[in-house]
Amino acid sequence: MKYKRFPDTFYNTTTLIGAALALLSFGLILFLTVVEAFTAEPNAYAGIVTFIILPAFLIIGLILIAAGIWNARKQKHAGTFEEKSLPRMDLNDPRQRRSFVIFSTGTILLLFFTAFGSFKAYEYTETDQFCGTICHSVMNPEYTAYKNSPHSRVGCVQCHIGSGAGWFVKSKISGSYQVYSVLFNKYSRPIPTPIWNLRPAQGTCEQCHWPRNFFAEKKVDFNYYLSDENNTRSKVTMLLKVGGGNSILAKQTGIHWHMNIDNEVTYLAADSSRQTINWVEARNRETGKVTVYKKGDVKFNAKEMEDKGLLRKMDCIDCHNRPSHIYNQPNRMVNVFMSIDSIDTTLPYIKSTAVEALEKPYTDKETALDSIDTFVKNFYSVYYPEANKPAIEKSIRSITEIYKNNYFPEMNVSWKKYPNNIGHMYYNGCFRCHDGEHYDEKGNVLSKDCNLCHTIIAQTINDSTMVNLDGLSFRHPVDLGEDIKDLTCTDCHAAE
Repeated sequence: MKYKRFPDTFYNTTTLIGAALALLSFGLILFLTVVEAFTAEPNAYAGIVTFIILPAFLIIGLILIAAGIWNARKQKHAGTFEEKSLPRMDLNDPRQRRSFVIFSTGTILLLFFTAFGSFKAYEYTETDQFCGTICHSVMNPEYTAYKNSPHSRVGCVQCHIGSGAGWFVKSKISGSYQVYSVLFNKYSRPIPTPIWNLRPAQGTCEQCHWPRNFFAEKKVDFNYYLSDENNTRSKVTMLLKVGGGNSILAKQTGIHWHMNIDNEVTYLAADSSRQTINWVEARNRETGKVTVYKKGDVKFNAKEMEDKGLLRKMDCIDCHNRPSHIYNQPNRMVNVFMSIDSIDTTLPYIKSTAVEALEKPYTDKETALDSIDTFVKNFYSVYYPEANKPAIEKSIRSITEIYKNNYFPEMNVSWKKYPNNIGHMYYNGCFRCHDGEHYDEKGNVLSKDCNLCHTIIAQTINDSTMVNLDGLSFRHPVDLGEDIKDLTCTDCHAAE
């Protein structure tokens, strides 16, 4: 009597195929799990292969095994079952031995290259090139801005997903509609900022940045050029109070007072972009004291607003909302290029000419670059024909460089489309809450005093420099003919 390790019903084509598929999938899962365990920096995309795709094939294999056995048992009861056995192999036969060696060697090599190929495939899917050019070609504006950002050496997936399979799965589920949109040209222009499904900063930003150790002050210089014939230079030097994160190492009045260390700030956004905030709750973790500031008479159902994503505990990205995809305002970038002499400051009206050229509406980037070149050259040929031609050419190269990195007319993208909440020059930023219009129940206002976050220690206007280490009151470099203390920067400098 022949001995079989498994019942007769196991030996059928469907079951054997299922067994092979299940074993292969299980082997690859073990291999990739071991690779991931010995990798210094876990691959954010490994999860989808190891824990989703391969297990799916494993389950399919198990289903095939069961289906084959069930069908064989059914045939056996019906009397139509034909008993089968596995092929016999005699290794004493040279031909069979040679066939076995070739087949075994080929199978081992195939398994090795399959495992290696699978690993290299999901390794490539975490690269910035994949995210920015292959898979998401419509993200060219974001990819270009990212390459010119302070985080250009931080991989896309490290911020957008982080480690582990869980958030990878969430990110791909939330992006499933985006795949459809790209395939059928249904995507928005510009692409909306995905603020609703971003991972909390504790799982991404804080893997490098440590808010608890944000303390003291940081000296910063800002160079400005006026839009007059001489491009008059102005300079402001200030101390940014970046402390406040740790009560031991810093005063409790710095910018990072808002971080969820000693204090917890919750706010109610009135719009999906979180640019309008009418209700703020500040809770001191040590004392338990709670202070609520309202702008007007705000009444709402907390649970309902939380479900809608409008009631939110403050996080890093509520201020640092564009840490890697920054579209710079033209006035600011022209100032920067002029300060390093990439745009020649000796050219009359170059500041206003450059900004005007950048801000004109264009249909596509190629047209824009040609038009900027023509516009600047025409201006100087008409009004200042004696102007230095090499200086004009050098300045045009820098102006077009600013345009290429910050304007994308095909996607309707520019600095006007994406508010940046750091600061308060061109967007409301800090003034979303610190606008002098939020009051607590005792009538105390949520201050908009500039000295809460920075101290101006020096200012230069028309070659006259004022210095005071205790702090200066800001003087606008242009006489506006009115008191500016009740104005905010965005009253004049915001996008139209």
